[in-house]
Amino acid sequence: MGPQRGELLRAELGIATFADLLHHYPYRYSDRSQITRIGFIDPRAEYVQLQGTLVNIIEEGEGRKRRLVATLYDDTGRIELLWFQGAQWMKKTLKQNERYLVYGKISVFNGNINIAHPEIELLSAETASPGRQPMYPTTEKLRSRSITNRSFAKLTQALFEKLKPGDVTEILPPEIMNRYRLCSRYQALKWLHFPDTEEHEQVARHRMKWEELFLSQMLIGRLRLQHTAQAGWRFDKVGDNFNNFFKEHLPFELTNAQKRVLREIRQDTGSGKQMNRLLQGDVGSGKTIVALMSMLLALDNGFQACIMAPTEILAQQHFSGLSGLLQEMGIEVRLLTGSVKGKPRKEILQQLADGSLRIVVGTHALIEDEVRFRNLGLAVIDEQHRFGVGQRARLWQKNELPPHVLVMTATPIPRTLALTMYGDLEVSVIDELPPGRQPIKTILARDMQRAKVMEFIRREVDKGRQAYIVYPLIEESEKLDYESLMEGYGQVKVWFDENRYRIAMVHGRQEAGERERNMHRFVKGEAHVLVATTVIEVGVNVPNASVMLIESAERFGLSQMHQLRGRVGRGAEQSYCILMAGSKVSDESLKRLKIMESTTDGFRIAEEDLAMRGPGDMHGTQQSGLLKFKLADIVQDSGILEETRLAALHLLTADPTLALAQNQPLRYTLSQQRKQAHWGKIS
Repeated sequence: MGPQRGELLRAELGIATFADLLHHYPYRYSDRSQITRIGFIDPRAEYVQLQGTLVNIIEEGEGRKRRLVATLYDDTGRIELLWFQGAQWMKKTLKQNERYLVYGKISVFNGNINIAHPEIELLSAETASPGRQPMYPTTEKLRSRSITNRSFAKLTQALFEKLKPGDVTEILPPEIMNRYRLCSRYQALKWLHFPDTEEHEQVARHRMKWEELFLSQMLIGRLRLQHTAQAGWRFDKVGDNFNNFFKEHLPFELTNAQKRVLREIRQDTGSGKQMNRLLQGDVGSGKTIVALMSMLLALDNGFQACIMAPTEILAQQHFSGLSGLLQEMGIEVRLLTGSVKGKPRKEILQQLADGSLRIVVGTHALIEDEVRFRNLGLAVIDEQHRFGVGQRARLWQKNELPPHVLVMTATPIPRTLALTMYGDLEVSVIDELPPGRQPIKTILARDMQRAKVMEFIRREVDKGRQAYIVYPLIEESEKLDYESLMEGYGQVKVWFDENRYRIAMVHGRQEAGERERNMHRFVKGEAHVLVATTVIEVGVNVPNASVMLIESAERFGLSQMHQLRGRVGRGAEQSYCILMAGSKVSDESLKRLKIMESTTDGFRIAEEDLAMRGPGDMHGTQQSGLLKFKLADIVQDSGILEETRLAALHLLTADPTLALAQNQPLRYTLSQQRKQAHWGKIS
């Protein structure tokens, strides 16, 4: 391949080496043994392969509408071929009155069939009947420079002619290959590109999926070994703070799930190893009480504790909640965010440094260099997917031994995703709601029922409750969404007389100060209705709010709707979530809405969400250090995932440092993968 085309491959697809080419897998295979006569093309067919003579190669149109047009004919008819990109390049390449082999997707324009950007090459003995062909992912730019499926197939074929089985390093240990009946790496790669049979393709695909998932489980397993080997502060005793709070100041009796999680935390923090625990619990399940009691455990052992939240309003809420719970015990809690300045800020920094302030709540401000603790023993991180790996890791540097870390999330994580994203963390789950909470009733409504819905909300407000009305905000249509929010706000004012009801509005275009003020009006009960975009998704706690109306609910994802629904049902009163859908709703959107209507189980919703959307779209995966899988799909391949997890555990138990000779290729591969994946110290 010449330097120009080589550079194009590098720039467009990151293919620079033989290994890159071998791992550029076909996504399907097409039968190229059939040649269709032009006069017999079925307009309903998707792809077609033709042979014919090329004539009338001309450029048409001006500026952006410029295109290259050519006619291909045989003895039964003619068809137009079009190129919108790379027209000049193609014009130089194509030869008038020569016979060509053409393959492409047919389309119909003004009653005439044509093919845009076909694969095209001069007809020769070699190209006359290509047979079964691998189809490779490519780009418009490559196609316009005649780097087509055939080019990839030829390149890869030429490479396999040079390769011997020994040239492809086998990275899986022989014992694993035998136990799981996996074909060799060389054979898998060859069959993936050029399978003789469908069975060979399946065997090859299984082997390479297995390898991808196994490597991810090995990385996670080694990270877990590092965590368990990391020395940590030992919390030996359960003292007065913990016991006093448990006996005298607990606002409600702990659920069995909360007690179980506290036992797990006590075990971790008393082991002499650093705790790295992920605490999952649905919205309102009582994670904050568990976090507070863990912090009191730190205080009982002479340490300080902090809780870090992603936004000022969530930090403010934690601060208010913890201060209220600890007030009678005389334990001071202070709030450190970006907006705390001047004398109060200096005072907090001084108190943290000299140890007189033992619990601090804050935002990213806590990880700034100027914040120094005298003896930080526990760091609680709330809604951790909102923090980058580097930000979380900076908490490790706040003491000579890293503090214990408790990571909390209200986004239930399906088991398969937890195994690939958070497998290095111990996982605790709170799967019970505190006593006295009633399940939220979810109702699916249509636009034509709006009057009925608004009257219902007004009745709830007249009982002294509050309501959220949330509008979608999708970046691509931000202007339209903003307009519909403003229009909706106008409609709400029609339903809720301003002389009698107070309405607040919160959205992303507001100044931060105005947004915070409006939010606080609602939190304090000064506003009856909050009209908002999804900025209120995480963390707002208003026990008096009993109705959540989600407008254009068909445009929301499952996990997003579940998070929004969790804003209500936080008090003892019956709460409602109303999903307002438009008149035209796709089958997939209707399926999502029906799932929401049928269950409030966050884990079931998360599993359904993962199955519908796939792992790439799930919340927070961008920062997780999750390896990019080329073939494996953690939903469809959950069986392989379980297999590879057990295999990785087994191997690391037998050879934790991969020192044995048969594990050296694997050790080297993992060191390369680790560099690419940027795995951080905390989750």
